[in-house]
Amino acid sequence: MSPSEDIPGGPGPVVWQPSAQVVADSGVMRLAARLGASSVDELRATADADPGRFWSAAADDLGVDFATPYSQALDLSDGVEFPRWWRGGAMNIVTSCLDRYVATPQDGKVALIWEAEAGEVRELTYAQLRQEVARVAAGLVALGVAPGDRVAVFLPMIPEVAVSVLAIAKVGAVLVPMFSGYGAEAVAARMGNCDAKVLICADGFSRRGSTVAMKSVADAAADLTPTLGHVVVVEHAGVPVTMRDSDVRWADLADAGAGTDTVLLDPEDPLLIIYTSGTTGSAKGTVHTHGGFPVKGLADLVYGFDGRQDDRIFWFTDIGWMMGPWLIYGSLVLGATMVMYEGSPDTPTADRLWQICERHQVSIFGLSPTLVRSLMNAGGAGPSAFDLSSLRVVGATGELWDLESWQWCFANVCGGRVPLLNYCGGTELAGGILCGNVVTPLRPLSFAGALPGMYADVVDSSGTSVVGQVGELVLRGPNPGMTRGFWKDRQRYLDTYWSRLPGIWVHGDWAIIDPQDHLWYVLGRSDDTIKVAGKRVGPGEVESLLNADPAVAMSAAVGVADPVKGERLVCFVVLREPADDPAAVAVALGDRVAAALGKPMRPSAVEVVPDLPRTRNAKIVRKAIRLAYTGAPIADLSAIENPQVLAAITAAGRGGGDEH
Repeated sequence: MSPSEDIPGGPGPVVWQPSAQVVADSGVMRLAARLGASSVDELRATADADPGRFWSAAADDLGVDFATPYSQALDLSDGVEFPRWWRGGAMNIVTSCLDRYVATPQDGKVALIWEAEAGEVRELTYAQLRQEVARVAAGLVALGVAPGDRVAVFLPMIPEVAVSVLAIAKVGAVLVPMFSGYGAEAVAARMGNCDAKVLICADGFSRRGSTVAMKSVADAAADLTPTLGHVVVVEHAGVPVTMRDSDVRWADLADAGAGTDTVLLDPEDPLLIIYTSGTTGSAKGTVHTHGGFPVKGLADLVYGFDGRQDDRIFWFTDIGWMMGPWLIYGSLVLGATMVMYEGSPDTPTADRLWQICERHQVSIFGLSPTLVRSLMNAGGAGPSAFDLSSLRVVGATGELWDLESWQWCFANVCGGRVPLLNYCGGTELAGGILCGNVVTPLRPLSFAGALPGMYADVVDSSGTSVVGQVGELVLRGPNPGMTRGFWKDRQRYLDTYWSRLPGIWVHGDWAIIDPQDHLWYVLGRSDDTIKVAGKRVGPGEVESLLNADPAVAMSAAVGVADPVKGERLVCFVVLREPADDPAAVAVALGDRVAAALGKPMRPSAVEVVPDLPRTRNAKIVRKAIRLAYTGAPIADLSAIENPQVLAAITAAGRGGGDEH
């Protein structure tokens, strides 16, 4: 294949070009000037050559506070797999988020805007947020929480989630965020793995007009967690709860004292453990530090999305996804305003997110491609009916785009006037490897390249750099956002990222660099790659073809074992409207794939299903689809918001084999 054939849809036209003023005013060019670079390419080269110097300049530029200055930015004495940052320094990220604004004009600025599904809106200024954090921190200390103790947070996206995240950090404890939709076993498994001492939960939350109970889930999880001493209950949704002797109401916790000092820590002390769920095996606890996760996340916000102090930042997320803490830490260190929404994106209508952007004058808005696909034809007036002129940047992460939905989002949400920036990385890195930016011409589906400081590359199976051909996305150097291993499982971390190519982090994505303009494209997970009779295809390429059909709302492509071909391609589609003859639609879609990719890649089956399994942040879980279709057990369903849809996929597998 030529490079253009490997790029989904080919390298499209330049659809957005930054003005000279936008480039001159950008945060990334401000940092470049600080380091004596005249372009982003030069800045990347500077960072790759000396990551310690780069990240030291970035931390200073970003305004990260160190109570005790560090003597060495980067220490690699334990190897590139276990870098240590800011040696000799002392800090607590809450100082940078809140404490430094005391008695400044920033104190009166709105730090947080929250909107409920039912329409209620609450705001907290920086001063109010700091006061709430101090009160809850004092309450945690009164419960016996000490530096290093793990505190789990099982809350919807409400103001108390931001207060909890910051209060836990303030006392030096370790945050363990949980998806609000988890069941008791998933919550207990994570709390048990990290020996959690306290769980903060809500009585319930709103979802599509209904109230979902949380305290009963928390009680069941607490019964399975012997180290848990207390459950703190936020009375939010009006759900009746049973209070046990060891339970504490949030209001009482916050009244335990006037406040407590922010605990100073080594920058390498743990800040949070975020568990990433797989469909097989146990969840992995990625460990992040005070001097790591917030610094990396803020760098992405500023040098990728051009975040500024006057921005209002809304990322549609959950606290259990890394973008939840990313939003809280990043917006506050920046001095911006975060916007939170508790509820479904299509309640009461599919216009809800556009309404929020208009109502709260959002300037940086983040969503996922799957979410866009679900809203494109969901009814309602659509984004063009709302005043989205406040938007300056739109970001997207969590899943691959297809060309049609990218173009729809760029035309309708971005209005063709602001950039739609791809963002690709992971929980294990506290943010992105690749991202768009506001200083590089934009083509559909493209990334501007590696975020400065990430030392990314595309390599062949031997680790040799390649341009113009598909290879593995890797990292050749350290960065502060890298997980410090998996909690209680150092070897699994090494096996996952460092075992294939010595000294190189293999991320698990296929990527290609266009040799003409050096824009990057991600083609899907390398471990999801489908290989039929020796011919390799990424699921994203197949799904782009399927999603381009006007009958298809969303799709997934997986490979299943085949005794002759090694694997066979099976596709799953959700139709926009019920079909009179689903079998005929399936045949036509199979023809479409075969015409584009060749007859050997014709799907062995195209299954029309009611829905696809997705995480709370709308990422399709292909591994669960493959396991359900083949009848294999799925060890962990906790990350899937709608596990009931797997029954239809399992049923299709029992009758599957031929295209239907």
